[in-house]
Amino acid sequence: MTDVPSFDLPRRLTAEALGTGLLVATVVGSGIMAERLTGDTALALLGNTLPTGAILVVLITILGPISGAHFNPAVTLAMWLRGAIGSGESWRYGMAQILGGIAGTIAAHLMFDLAPLALSAHARTGPAQWFAEIVATFGLVGVILGGLRFDNRAIPWLVGLYITAAYWFTASTSFANPAVALARAFTDSFSGIRPIDVPAFALAECLGAVIAVALFGWLLNPGTRLTIRSAMRQAAD
Repeated sequence: MTDVPSFDLPRRLTAEALGTGLLVATVVGSGIMAERLTGDTALALLGNTLPTGAILVVLITILGPISGAHFNPAVTLAMWLRGAIGSGESWRYGMAQILGGIAGTIAAHLMFDLAPLALSAHARTGPAQWFAEIVATFGLVGVILGGLRFDNRAIPWLVGLYITAAYWFTASTSFANPAVALARAFTDSFSGIRPIDVPAFALAECLGAVIAVALFGWLLNPGTRLTIRSAMRQAAD
């Protein structure tokens, strides 16, 4: 993941659509597989979690140098707030992510011999889950910003490991991504979410991203330590 990718816009948009599509295909496909293999909800969640964390490491590693590997409108929002991407490019990134995500749901359904799209009936709503999405996205953006600040090469692993953990410590199982949330509204399977529940999730995710940019923008800036000597120098000036 990089601040300013050097590839041209068509390639960057293709990378964003492809990356988001493969991410959603992994989330939805592993959820369907887990649901078919076990009736144990905890085991099914584990079967959904591990492939998601793993594919994030892969996708960010291979596509990050092309587009920055946002795969997430909330991450694109964060990068726009930081001035790392322009307004015109940011909304194009968002559209590519949304379309790629829906294509990922279709691909997962077709692989498992299901109808291409099916509206979910899986309710995910309420203050606890909304707050969980704020926390999940806040943490995700914070991890990315920390990686950009200290070790760019570690970002694929940081993101993959964070999402693997967040699946289990958040009440919402850490969607942390408006495009993925929308795409998951079109699967009536283990990983689905009712379409009516998506707007609140997306709003919470964007809010978490904004809070992360504000806090980590301050936290990751070392600032200036005011020593006695520097204070005396400033006073003399």
